[in-house]
Amino acid sequence: MIKCSSVSQRLGAGLSSISAGPGGTLSFMSLPFNPVKLICLVGWVYLCLYYVQRVQFSSLVPNNRKSIANIATLFLGPILLFVLLIMEAVRKSSEGHRSIFELLKELLQDASAGVKSLRFGSKSKIALRLLDSSGRSISDIYGHGKGRRGDDSHILELTEQIVAEALEERASDILIDAKNELIYTVRFRIDGVLRIVEELEPTTCQAVINSIKAVSGMDIAEKRRPQDGAFLAKTGDGTVFFRVATAGAVSGEKLSIRVLNQNAELFTLENIGLTEKQRTVIENMVAKPTGMVLMCGPTGSGKTTTLYAMLNKIDLFTRNVITVEDPIEYVLPNASQIEVNPKADITFAKSLRSILRQDPDVICVGEIRDEETAAIALRASQTGHLVLGTIHSDSNASALVRLLDLNITPLLLSSGLDILVSQRLVRRLCKSCKVPAKLSQSQIHDLRKKGINYRNIFQAVGCDQCHETGYRGRIAIFDILFLDNELKTDIANNKLSITQLKKEGDKKGRSNLRKQGLKIVVSGITSLEELKRVIG
Repeated sequence: MIKCSSVSQRLGAGLSSISAGPGGTLSFMSLPFNPVKLICLVGWVYLCLYYVQRVQFSSLVPNNRKSIANIATLFLGPILLFVLLIMEAVRKSSEGHRSIFELLKELLQDASAGVKSLRFGSKSKIALRLLDSSGRSISDIYGHGKGRRGDDSHILELTEQIVAEALEERASDILIDAKNELIYTVRFRIDGVLRIVEELEPTTCQAVINSIKAVSGMDIAEKRRPQDGAFLAKTGDGTVFFRVATAGAVSGEKLSIRVLNQNAELFTLENIGLTEKQRTVIENMVAKPTGMVLMCGPTGSGKTTTLYAMLNKIDLFTRNVITVEDPIEYVLPNASQIEVNPKADITFAKSLRSILRQDPDVICVGEIRDEETAAIALRASQTGHLVLGTIHSDSNASALVRLLDLNITPLLLSSGLDILVSQRLVRRLCKSCKVPAKLSQSQIHDLRKKGINYRNIFQAVGCDQCHETGYRGRIAIFDILFLDNELKTDIANNKLSITQLKKEGDKKGRSNLRKQGLKIVVSGITSLEELKRVIG
């Protein structure tokens, strides 16, 4: 006890000597560390981390040198960034007629705005920069390169905030349109369903629309004629592409943005929802040197994603893969991608004819719309090429009818086509809030009659994790129809009956969308209500 008492006395005396200086006031000099130096150190670390992001976005640093530059920036921080800012100001000054000091001031203002965007409590956690197709930032384009006013800066921040929030919420589309003459709405399409995220005054919203049109290369003054454009955003995870379309409406201008933020290399047959049996069928087909696989479904059913998943199963180094798309939604490394451009007279049919002279092994047709495209694709599959394509149709059977309606001869259809795949996307139930479904007696009776275990069926509730929707994410369901010799013979002899085709398909074990949907319903992945919404 005596030892403890003496220790506590010495400790108390030491603390009093540290905490109090002359006159009983707090003395920083007596502390074991200098608070000012600590604050400067923390500030330096945060600045270094921010400037790493600036180096990542800088066009002055080659891509193969950015890793080394990031490491150097962690140590040099603001010094290295200031050098880069001076170099960028000199480069822009040599290209234009503005002084270096004016450009340097503007670049420093951009850097300051970037630091402000990192403040706590911001609505979006994603930091980004909006650029046009040539790589110019929105701050360079907006105001025709002059210094921005306070109102302009607010509009640019609001535009970037809307885009960043859309990326954070995994939105596939951003729709900005007039609800009435007094209010514009900003809506995100998340998991295939539109959701209102913000309402803006007409003046503010029109300024946001103009900023997006400017960075997309559109005419700001034209508000009646439909226009198309594109822009991109640099984020910490890479580059995100956006396709923009505008049109004049009764209450005001309407703007639609398609988010193309997925990397095609991430699409695999294992993670898109195929069963083991279905995946084996498709993998065996894409491994063949010849044949044709046709994806069917309405707009937004995920056909392009599945198409890229098939292409990722192909060795792009040993096989010459050429795609024709309208537009190119995802960049596929080591493949030749051609974009359709009607204004330049580049159509699907003309592109396919030229592709056949380029020694292709695999041909991917983004969409079959007309007789000529369908005929060339089917003939290509007969002449030693593997052809993958999509067509808008409700089901596999209706896809066959549509091809025949395009004046494709039954003999060409039966000899060229091998597999039809219908697809739909259904929303996944939120794992945080889903509960066992409350089914009516008639529903239970129908499920029992079909031999379905209804005890594992869940329903949506809604929570903060899923924004009160009850769903988060989507999964695909497939209906695969393999055209065997018997079916091909029936098509060639004009004996195709849609009703008989469906009946025979069920007898031979061919799946259909409703059966596949019920399988994931009883697995607790989605709900009966969602399946009915998608399939009917």
